[in-house]
Amino acid sequence: MWPYPKIVAHRGGGVLAPENTIAAMRCGLNHGFHAVEFDVMLAKDGVPVVMHDPNFGRTIAGEGCVADFTAQELAARDAGAWFGEEFIGEPVPTFEQVAAFCMHNAIWMDIEIKPVPGFEDQTGWVVAQTTRRLFESVLDRSSATLPLLSSFSFEALQAAQLAAPDIPRGFLVDEIPPDWHERLLALGAMALMTNHKNLTPLLARAVKDAGFGLFCYTVNHAARATEILSWGVDGFCTDRIDVIGPNFSGAATVLR
Repeated sequence: MWPYPKIVAHRGGGVLAPENTIAAMRCGLNHGFHAVEFDVMLAKDGVPVVMHDPNFGRTIAGEGCVADFTAQELAARDAGAWFGEEFIGEPVPTFEQVAAFCMHNAIWMDIEIKPVPGFEDQTGWVVAQTTRRLFESVLDRSSATLPLLSSFSFEALQAAQLAAPDIPRGFLVDEIPPDWHERLLALGAMALMTNHKNLTPLLARAVKDAGFGLFCYTVNHAARATEILSWGVDGFCTDRIDVIGPNFSGAATVLR
């Protein structure tokens, strides 16, 4: 149930580049990663853009909310200066710009739908329909050729399911809730994606025995990566792309 790469570069370049920028995607690629995770929300004009925080102040200086600016206005903002001088002027990219870079370089995408609060349904719908349009030519092929739409928002994934049922989905949770199985079935999701800190061998076994993929975020130590892989975890994302490479396999035998 996990036909995708095992190790995924978190927000493109992990700790080595300003997150969710083309520079970050290029950094991940330069470190050998052909699998990335990034976040998508809607600008004021309904254009999906790649950002994690709905509000300015961390990766973009000043005050404001993504939903109050058009994609063109966001592109004029500096999304790289906070990280380092060599990234000054790095713009906020649109989802289509990042997707084009990834598709050109054969990079698999975990597209996290990250709605500005109050825009859950709209964001899920637009991101899913945009993804379907971009990958329309390969919809009839193996699911391994398609990206994965993931989200912490159940509502956003419901909208994505309606908008593009043929694009695979993964449900993100911090702690695995008691009704995780029912939620995955309701979403038609292929995978549960969870915080590795809250995962246990018993929970991992239950998810795998139920026939779902199991993915973890954000694993930055090789010993921990080896441990969760031994529990049957299918894949994980990492910020430390300089420590855990794309071909990392761990040293333990996966439980059967």
